Amino acid sequence: MLAFENGFSIGDFRIAEAIAQWIEAAAVLAISISVLAAIVGSIRERIGSDWTSAFSTFKMYMGRGLLVGLDLLIAGDIIKTVTVEPTLDNAAVLGLLVVIRTFLSWSIVLEIEGHWPWQAAPSGAPDTG
Repeated sequence: MLAFENGFSIGDFRIAEAIAQWIEAAAVLAISISVLAAIVGSIRERIGSDWTSAFSTFKMYMGRGLLVGLDLLIAGDIIKTVTVEPTLDNAAVLGLLVVIRTFLSWSIVLEIEGHWPWQAAPSGAPDTG
């Protein structure tokens, strides 16, 4: 085990655990900001337009924020699993979490864009990217 001057060592992976926790905190922050942005954006859209447009704006902001948050949560879980607690059980749990979050991501993309991620956008559809 290689020890550093400040007490961190390669072997107990305290640095990796701290990084994973910061990434998970960033995920919570991203989702929280997206909720606020969705509310503000939809209110602004409603003032200048109708409810349908305001709801579409709300879904777009929420969906994009949730996608970023899910990606960050997966990154944090991967870091924890491969560095902090690399056991077969944790790898299986990570695999299940990745499958669930991938399905959620696909569902969110379907809700926002109106088509699955692997399909081309329907002709005449508005560009949301």
